[in-house]
Amino acid sequence: MSGKERVFAVLNFQEPDRIPMTDSPWGTSIARWRREGMPEQPDPHTYFGFEFASIGSDTTFQFPAEVLEDTDEYRIERNAQGAVARNWKTRTSTPEYLDFTIKTPEDWEEHKPRLAFTPDRVDLEACRQAVAQAQQTGRFLTFNGAYGYDKTQGIVGTERLLMAMADNPDWVADMFMTSAQMIVDAARYLIDNGVDFDGAFVYNDMGYRNASMFSPDMYRRLQKPADRMLYGFFHECGRKVLLHSCGCVRELVPDLVDAGLDCLQPLEVKAGLDLVELKRNFGDKLALMGGIDVRAMAAEDPSAIEQEIATKIPVAMKGGGYIYHSDHSVPDNISFDRYCYVLELVREYGTYGQ
Repeated sequence: MSGKERVFAVLNFQEPDRIPMTDSPWGTSIARWRREGMPEQPDPHTYFGFEFASIGSDTTFQFPAEVLEDTDEYRIERNAQGAVARNWKTRTSTPEYLDFTIKTPEDWEEHKPRLAFTPDRVDLEACRQAVAQAQQTGRFLTFNGAYGYDKTQGIVGTERLLMAMADNPDWVADMFMTSAQMIVDAARYLIDNGVDFDGAFVYNDMGYRNASMFSPDMYRRLQKPADRMLYGFFHECGRKVLLHSCGCVRELVPDLVDAGLDCLQPLEVKAGLDLVELKRNFGDKLALMGGIDVRAMAAEDPSAIEQEIATKIPVAMKGGGYIYHSDHSVPDNISFDRYCYVLELVREYGTYGQ
């Protein structure tokens, strides 16, 4: 079977020959693995046999980007969303946001027209080439985009957004819906122009270590209408929807299912998500992707990762509905040999009909 066929099967709760596989190694991990013997070519996704490919569009405000400060340790830039962020050169980390162009509802209304869809937001030729390559390699091609809470905190700032969710919910709901509509508009344009992707992979981090960033009630009032609209559009087009949402989003899962989500990723173990528990409670209606603890991958004793995989994958894969992925991304404390061993275990325990 091709990767595309495997993904379609498990998203439809059918059992293929084995579970589909994909992952997200850090750039510093890939650099380490090449030092340890991984060849320069082919690219890591091809080398490891990962079965997803992606396309996307520009959903920013398209503000002019500029470098404000550049040192040996960091670079401070104003990005296309109008946010000023410091990115460190000497370590892997998330950007440190320093300032924002959009700070008030008035700022939002002033600049919102910049978010209107125009054809220049999509590189049609590049997308068509991606379709051809995915068809040639048998990969499942997704249209990717960030939206909702996660995208908005990068526009106005996390603290300002959380306060606005309580004090100015209409503004927040409009920002969430606008970002979802941008994904819909771009996807519709691609479909209308013959770009035949297989599903949507959308990003909206809504959790931190112990709980979701906001209550289920706030999710229902502010985020869920945008989710219903977004998921509904892709379902009407005959495409499945996969959601990346970091952190502990367990208390939001029932509403995500109700909104129409097809698959949830990455199921962070260190944030308290339990792949087996999620399979038990939602496995007949929600496909799962991830949930394999990278801390076990990095453990000195290799039996830790075998136990992790042996106790989770056979349960999660039963009746379809499971795709292998780490529980977030693969850090650079995992050696090349160990990661190859991880994927050997995934193939061993993730094969049907044994």
